[in-house]
Amino acid sequence: MALRRVPGRFLGAGLLALAAFGGTAAQAETAPLDARLKAVEADPAQLQLAVNRGRKLANFCANCHGANGNSPTPDTPTLAGQGSQYLLEQMNKFATGQRRDPFMVGLIKAMSDTEKVDAVLFYNQQQVLAQQVDDAAAIQRGKTLFTKVCFRCHGNEGMGQGSIPRVAGQKRGYLVKSITRYRDGTGERIDPLMASNTKFLSNEDITGLAAYLASLR
Repeated sequence: MALRRVPGRFLGAGLLALAAFGGTAAQAETAPLDARLKAVEADPAQLQLAVNRGRKLANFCANCHGANGNSPTPDTPTLAGQGSQYLLEQMNKFATGQRRDPFMVGLIKAMSDTEKVDAVLFYNQQQVLAQQVDDAAAIQRGKTLFTKVCFRCHGNEGMGQGSIPRVAGQKRGYLVKSITRYRDGTGERIDPLMASNTKFLSNEDITGLAAYLASLR
């Protein structure tokens, strides 16, 4: 499988990390997790091996997140095409209690660092499947809101970068749930910037944002 270039991957930084650790897989194994991720991304051969290993790990995750990371249910996030740095940070947040989900916390704490990197890179390389969203009014409402506020961090096309997630093509139900949690301060999602930017949103605004973002690819 030919590996594709995904927005949000910083190969320049990865090359620097690779040079710093001597460019060998053995040295990358001892690097901090984020540096290891960048080092593997910068080495096509190691990247392919990581994706292949991650594919096997993802078989366990497919029950919830779907084959190739495209979720089969509206309330579970699609991981396909998501930024690698963001995914790795979310794993850390589950492990440290910044995100709360008993199943995910237990699963991630049981994973080795290598397994985390492999899973992240597998999902990062997958294609997001198109969704049909038949709600023109909601899409337009969401687009208006997104282009006023959200684009500053998530990008004009909702692709994100670095630690900012891709929201384009995400599941509509999951988006509604996540944005509502930020707005209401329920504790499952903790991010001061998101809390500040969502606190004035109505339920209709959130529904519109979710419809618009789900319609993107």
